[in-house]
Amino acid sequence: MSTGTLIAIIVAVVIVLLVCALAASLIMRRRRLQTRFGPEYERTVEAKGSRRAAERDLREREERHDALHIKQLSPTARDRYAHEWEQVQERFVDQPEDAVHEADRLVTSLMSERGYPTEGHDQQLSDLSVEHGRTLEHYRAAHEVNGRSTRHEATTEELRGAMVHYRALFTELLHNGQNPRESRA
Repeated sequence: MSTGTLIAIIVAVVIVLLVCALAASLIMRRRRLQTRFGPEYERTVEAKGSRRAAERDLREREERHDALHIKQLSPTARDRYAHEWEQVQERFVDQPEDAVHEADRLVTSLMSERGYPTEGHDQQLSDLSVEHGRTLEHYRAAHEVNGRSTRHEATTEELRGAMVHYRALFTELLHNGQNPRESRA
């Protein structure tokens, strides 16, 4: 075998190894994004029309989120918010629309205290998606019902559902992204 042939084989093997390494890197990055964002990953792919565009958007969300100053709640603040949530739930029996509006306000207030920007619903969704991608659909559904209830177009059952949806995100934000049982351990 000539030296030229041997060099060609070595170059070809190196190129194949580089392509395999690149492919493995892309697959690992995709899996990491899928794990981190949960259902929000597929939703973003659908909205953007391609995996590449979606993954670029999700990486940009991560960069923005990393620049935020997200903080954990103090035990005192956590207790105060938990008490306020109980009051909102109690109000639901007699004033369901008011309770849903108050739940939305309370979630927004909690987001703000944790360090999330609260201007613009789309930006809220984007910022929350990084750490709360699995409960984001709850927030979308609750926010949609809240908007319809402002126009008195939501049924009591839809309002009840909105409270359940708000509670999912509220609980996650309240317990710093952990399951309440885990945070006690």
